[in-house]
Amino acid sequence: MNEKIFKTMAFDQIKQQLRAHLVSASGETELNHLMPAADSDTVQRAIDETKDGADVLRLEGGIPLPKMADVTPHVKRLAIEGTLSGTELAQIGQILKTVSRVVDFFDGLQDKALELRRLYDIVAELVHLPDVTRRLNMSVTEDGRLTDEASSELKRIRRRITQIEGSVRSQMNGYTRGKQAKYLSETLVTIRDDRYVLPVKAEYKNHFGGIVHDQSASGLTLYIEPEAVVSENNRLREAQIAERQEERRILLELSNLLRPYQDDIAANATVLGHLDFINAKARYAHAIKATEPLLSSDNHVNLRQARHPLIDQKKVVANDIEIGGDYKAIVVTGPNTGGKTITLKTLGLTQLMAQSGLFIPANENSQVGLFDEVFADIGDEQSIEQNLSTFSSHMDNIATILKAASDQSLILLDEVGAGTDPQEGAALAMAILDNIGTIGSEVIATTHYPELKAYGYNRPETINASMEFDQETLKPTYHLLIGIPGRSNALDIAQRLGLDQSIIDEARGLTDQDSQDLNQMIASLTEQTRQANVDAAAAAEKLHENEALYADLQKQFDTYQKQKAQLMEDAKRHANEVVDETKKQADKIIKDIRKKQMTAGKTVIKEDQLIGAQGSLNALHQDETLTQNRVLNREKRKHQLKKGDEVMVKSYGQRGVIMDKLDAHSYEVQMGILKMKIDDRDLEKAAPETTKEKAPKATIRRTRSDGMTPTLDLRGHRYEEAMAEVDRYIDSALLAGYPSVTIIHGKGTGALRQGVIDYLKSNRRVKSFGFSPANAGGDGSTIVKL
Repeated sequence: MNEKIFKTMAFDQIKQQLRAHLVSASGETELNHLMPAADSDTVQRAIDETKDGADVLRLEGGIPLPKMADVTPHVKRLAIEGTLSGTELAQIGQILKTVSRVVDFFDGLQDKALELRRLYDIVAELVHLPDVTRRLNMSVTEDGRLTDEASSELKRIRRRITQIEGSVRSQMNGYTRGKQAKYLSETLVTIRDDRYVLPVKAEYKNHFGGIVHDQSASGLTLYIEPEAVVSENNRLREAQIAERQEERRILLELSNLLRPYQDDIAANATVLGHLDFINAKARYAHAIKATEPLLSSDNHVNLRQARHPLIDQKKVVANDIEIGGDYKAIVVTGPNTGGKTITLKTLGLTQLMAQSGLFIPANENSQVGLFDEVFADIGDEQSIEQNLSTFSSHMDNIATILKAASDQSLILLDEVGAGTDPQEGAALAMAILDNIGTIGSEVIATTHYPELKAYGYNRPETINASMEFDQETLKPTYHLLIGIPGRSNALDIAQRLGLDQSIIDEARGLTDQDSQDLNQMIASLTEQTRQANVDAAAAAEKLHENEALYADLQKQFDTYQKQKAQLMEDAKRHANEVVDETKKQADKIIKDIRKKQMTAGKTVIKEDQLIGAQGSLNALHQDETLTQNRVLNREKRKHQLKKGDEVMVKSYGQRGVIMDKLDAHSYEVQMGILKMKIDDRDLEKAAPETTKEKAPKATIRRTRSDGMTPTLDLRGHRYEEAMAEVDRYIDSALLAGYPSVTIIHGKGTGALRQGVIDYLKSNRRVKSFGFSPANAGGDGSTIVKL
């Protein structure tokens, strides 16, 4: 966009406020290049990133980024085989440590299933170098000093230096105590030329011997290295030289370690700078209470309670601003200092912020356009002392705008046509607005000319607006009123300020009747609008109260429903416990009856009677999870059963075929050799079994099955032992004549359960199998039909 708009709208001040939230040099570089874009994909991507940053800030306090220096020069030095200093290595180490921290942070967000639009993809661009990071952390401190762990040789040398320094200090401290102290200017040990010396009075310079390294400004004190410690100081000096040589070697080694990764380091710094910039946008949005803008491809702007971001948020007046829908031109009239110019700047600056990917200072669901250019002719000097040069400057600016504008542009004109004869200025203003209408740009123009009030009514896609003026206090409220032109308040203000009434009356007499009627009409419209706003605010407050009441009632109703469902489940659970206990006893009795029948060799009770009794017991079980659902029942009734359908009889757990419909809710069902009357609620359609050629049935005589139970418990068995036990048990169950058995294998690791399933699949004598119901062990046991 044109550079002039950034200065006019104070866009650089927005960038300056953003800068306060940055912590990296790369982030500042990205901010310096921040410009509004007109491409919808580019703008939406930037807004999505800001939205992600705002979500992370709200939920996690922001992306964890420390202060990071610019490592671009360091990477360039690596490229030319240079050796980095400790400080430069520490700054690169900070980048690599931050990469690890950020990657771990976003891994944690993914574990929490936090949905983000763009940030996960951006973080995926970071290159994690764990070995290099670990070596730098171990070798270099944050302030650039090499640690003792940088190399074993450096650690050995520093230990030697410490020992020598301790020896030298011990000797030197001996001179500062006792009889020798009288020869010293001060009883302390100091350092000159990296060697330990004593401050000796000049007249005793030969007392200690040794080497004079310095003297005081007065010449009364000489800094002497005593002869007794010269050799130790020499040893210390040699060790210090060795330390520096080892440090240079380590710095070269670490530089060579980083050299193959120079591109990755530079890319990491760029990505971290981008994350820093996203963080800053989110923090700035939080600071000014900004929200995510919605993009309109057809440039329909609808700002809800927009505020100028550079005005104190406690004092700024918010306004609804809409253009580009029903009308493309707004003519704003009203007195000076009423807020017209600030309204123009609010729209222009908000649009620039949105197209730069920033959140905007407006209420949620505010909509912005995608303009190829935003033009403005706004003069800050709003004085009656305008002259021809000012007029010429405005005309030159407007001429430039009209040449460059397109149907995708937004034009903001302040005091259009001002600075010349009022009649000519008004005519010129209308001609300029007509030309902009021909181009197709959106335009908002402010003016004092009353002729433009009629223009706003007569031109298509054009509407009047004004800044509200309080008739009681005769002060502006700074609220924008769309659809109402501004009225002249000069006579009212003069009267309120105490001008003689006769003068006021004479002035009103000189004012033509049309002008007075227009002012009265505008005053009436303004009052009606004010009253409508008051009524709307009262209605909104009432609606809010009703919504709160509804939410409270809904919450209480939900609580009631949950309590009701819980009571039903508790009752069914208790009933199931009673039924289960009864079923256990009944199973035991039926088992005993079967055993006695086989012992006696004759059938006292028929098998169908036993199955029927067992089915009756099963029917007592209550479903704890599904409540009666009218919609579900209605759907089930759609699938009407008919003669010949294969069905599953739920209470018996047996497949059968519908032979006939007995009445509205009962069917005759054949299960094997048995025909029974079954209620339709106890039936569900079954998938047809694969037809196979039936082999002739062999007559098998049941044998005695003393000790045989319908349940096999494998818990605690080893795998091989359990599989052998299953094989023996199935054989025994077949010989005992059981139609079905239960194998308890537990849950555990699932190996035993899988082994049982594999065995049952391979055994041709097994008709079907499946896990037990949830209330009878679930997938911890398997029911086998033989």
